[in-house]
Amino acid sequence: MEPHILIVDDHSMIRKGLKIYLQLNLGYTNISEAATCGELMKELLRKDYTHLILDIVVADGSTLEVIPNIARVYPKLKILIFSMQPAEVYGEALKQWGVRYYLSKSLGEDEIIHRLRQFFDDELPPAHHQDSRKPGNPFSALTSRELEILHYLLKGMGTKEMAEILNLKMSTISTIKTRIYEKTGAGNIKELMELATLYNVNY
Repeated sequence: MEPHILIVDDHSMIRKGLKIYLQLNLGYTNISEAATCGELMKELLRKDYTHLILDIVVADGSTLEVIPNIARVYPKLKILIFSMQPAEVYGEALKQWGVRYYLSKSLGEDEIIHRLRQFFDDELPPAHHQDSRKPGNPFSALTSRELEILHYLLKGMGTKEMAEILNLKMSTISTIKTRIYEKTGAGNIKELMELATLYNVNY
């Protein structure tokens, strides 16, 4: 049975390029696209998908905000993260939701095709290794919720705005922000942004 695939990325060229890859190299034709978390959730209601390929950061926020709900409501849906975000930061946080596949956009074409085949054949992915040039990534210790807050913190949003977007109490946001600073060792937002740049954590 041919898989029903949904590709979620806010860059149309990435979506279309990946779609062509899947068509030409794997022969799959039942492929749809979405650019935002909102479109993603609408698509999942509209159609019975078997495989989901998505980036971490999209136009209307972070997919970390919807992945827990997707994992609960669609437990049979297989999920692969296709992102420039470092796997050693986000990969571990996502395992709690059953997301085992994490593919870097920076890999070569042959390796991407190989990993995609593993995903669709349900083969276990290779273990992630930290970048030896940047040992001890300070963002690796952050939980999924902390990574959500980090995304908005790096975008310059205030506590009140984050609380409204994530439907959380301001005191909860403040507590999580404090934990982020403690875990990363950053003394202020400028240092946090510098660390994010150093470790390729995009926002």
